[in-house]
Amino acid sequence: MRLDTRFLFLNAGHAVDHLMMLVFPTASVFMAVELGATYGELLFLSTAGFVAFGACSLPAGWLADRWSRESMIALFFVGIGGAAVLTGLADGRLQIAAGLLAIGVFAAIYHPVGIAMVSQGGGAIGRRLGINGVWGNMGVAAAPLLAAFLSEGFGWRTAFVVPGLASMAIGGLWILHCRSVAGRAETAAGTAARKARSQPSPHWKRTLAIVFFATAIGGFIFNSITIALPKIFDERVMALTEDASEAGSLIALVFAAAAFTQVAVGHLIDRYSIRLVFLVLTIGDIGVFLLAADATGSTMLGLALAMMMLVFGQIPITDTLVARNTPEHWRARAYAVKYVVSFAVASTVVPVISRLHGSTAGDGFTTLFLICAAAAAAIAVAVALLPAPRPAAAIAA
Repeated sequence: MRLDTRFLFLNAGHAVDHLMMLVFPTASVFMAVELGATYGELLFLSTAGFVAFGACSLPAGWLADRWSRESMIALFFVGIGGAAVLTGLADGRLQIAAGLLAIGVFAAIYHPVGIAMVSQGGGAIGRRLGINGVWGNMGVAAAPLLAAFLSEGFGWRTAFVVPGLASMAIGGLWILHCRSVAGRAETAAGTAARKARSQPSPHWKRTLAIVFFATAIGGFIFNSITIALPKIFDERVMALTEDASEAGSLIALVFAAAAFTQVAVGHLIDRYSIRLVFLVLTIGDIGVFLLAADATGSTMLGLALAMMMLVFGQIPITDTLVARNTPEHWRARAYAVKYVVSFAVASTVVPVISRLHGSTAGDGFTTLFLICAAAAAAIAVAVALLPAPRPAAAIAA
């Protein structure tokens, strides 16, 4: 089996993207003493970077479709790496905040551009997107581990400088690949596909409206569970463990195991009705959230794994629907809109969880699970309205 070098670079980019965005939350714990600031004060410095991570997706997608996706990925690797290095060399809070803003700007490039390139070429789009999604999740998992190891052993600055230099090195290798014979052929094929001006599916407007709706509601569910899960384990699962480190290991295991669901779902949507697979997952979400409302102990642990598998499994579905229903020449822009919608809604999660958990009316997580169940039901209704699956011949074309 021939190694797909281009696909490997794009997968590495997804891991780098999420890793770079999550280095600071862990490194800030070690930075607080040196900078004479509290953890909360330092964490606030990353606000502009996270806003840029979502907002800059739109110009990045537009530029990629109008200019060059390959060049944008090179800019991503080199830019985010350089921004990380400068953040590691920063002196004072203002420079750190500026460095984090630059990281967010360059990080915004990957999702609209990289995902569009992964979906390029037809064929087993679901499988490719599933594998690519796992790489992104591994970047999420690696960020706190790498940042803690480097900060504790060599100082917090190395937590930015080391991965930054690694990203720049990958960017240099990507540029060399694009200039190779194989790379030039792949670039030419992608450019020709975008210039072909192929027509979208007949029901593309309805499909994309449903995708964006599902992305918005699904983004709320995804971020609610991923953000709340550590506290949920603390309140409902800790009886199974002897200390907090064991609980942390269980959470990491849940995330890692659930991430691979994307590969399985990718295979399914390449072979069966994407509407049917999507509907089964959303109905499963409803049941799991309702059961989790009052669950504790080992039952809560099993349900946490099930809900994360169902939530992760829906990621390649919406990306595949965008790929199948948009022409090549503006696909990056379609992904940009999708991710801006997702990030915008996700920003409401923290205040909602804070308000629910601080309520004296009862268990805030019970209410959160019921809200997520209602949200999943809304997605299920929308998915049922998706157009009938396109014939395999049409998808291949």
